[in-house]
Amino acid sequence: MLISFAVVGVLVLLLRWTYGSGKSLVARPPRSGTPEEYGLLVPVASPADRDEALRLAALLHSAGLRYTLANTSDGLRLMVWPGDEQAARRVLSHS
Repeated sequence: MLISFAVVGVLVLLLRWTYGSGKSLVARPPRSGTPEEYGLLVPVASPADRDEALRLAALLHSAGLRYTLANTSDGLRLMVWPGDEQAARRVLSHS
């Protein structure tokens, strides 16, 4: 009798956890947003393909600038922090 109550209790807990709060432990696949949806990051380049993006990223890296390569809904964008925007544009314009 006690075992059956324990089994039912475990089943209740499992069902409550399964259908409960709607929060999942599994991460959702990332969604691409527009370039404006990346917080403070500012797009400084829109490379045509991944190879060009990596080449431009290497230029920023060699200049000591932090960057993010984002695959936005408008295509690839090379993004930097607002404080680094002018320096990044200067480095990219010389290439």
